[in-house]
Amino acid sequence: IRDLFSRADWLGYTALAVLAIGILAVIAVVVRETAGMMRLAAVQTIKAEADAAILETRPAKARAVVARLTGLLDNKPETAKGRATLKETEGDVIDAPHLIALAERELLGPLDRRGRALIVNSSKRVSVVTAVSPRAIVDLLYVLYEAARLIRAMAELYGGRPGTLGMLRLMRDVLAHLAVTGSIAVGDSLVQQVLGHGLASKLSARLGEGVINGLMTARIGIAAMDLCRPLTFRALKRPGIGDFIGD
Repeated sequence: IRDLFSRADWLGYTALAVLAIGILAVIAVVVRETAGMMRLAAVQTIKAEADAAILETRPAKARAVVARLTGLLDNKPETAKGRATLKETEGDVIDAPHLIALAERELLGPLDRRGRALIVNSSKRVSVVTAVSPRAIVDLLYVLYEAARLIRAMAELYGGRPGTLGMLRLMRDVLAHLAVTGSIAVGDSLVQQVLGHGLASKLSARLGEGVINGLMTARIGIAAMDLCRPLTFRALKRPGIGDFIGD
């Protein structure tokens, strides 16, 4: 910059402006990524506190958890009715497990239905694209793209909204969750589920592969729902792979 000033003042000032813009951009990226990580951490904190509050005899911790959950989801139009119901019944429910269950049904029930629709639509797209694509590399790239898109959408649905670093961490956690639950590979049970519905006998082998890829995408979506949901499934039924076969 000193060299540019020695040549011409306008070159030096231009360099300073570029430097300032670069510094502001770096600060903006750091703030965005930090906020994304904090939102993901807040979701996991609420889940842990809810699990602990259920074991308490007094409802104070449960009410605090419900208040934090309501604040996390207050910008979601799907939760408006549930938030109104919780406000109307505030103070009526004194049992901690029942209070957490009520919040789960009223606040997360509508979001769970939307999350299920996200999984179904993503699985359908993977099934069609991988069935008609000419090369395996196209299948792989599209499945990776659709999986990342589904995980991000699930995080945003439940109030996470991760940045780039948060997204990478979330994808790592989803893969770890799949590995722990034994769902990362296409096992005999999944193939039998497909065969049991007569798909293999009615469709071509290529289309059958597309269906299996779609079901694997559904498994990824279910794992992402488990991780991103701010409450553990208790009052509501956790979706399973069998719930998506018909779709």
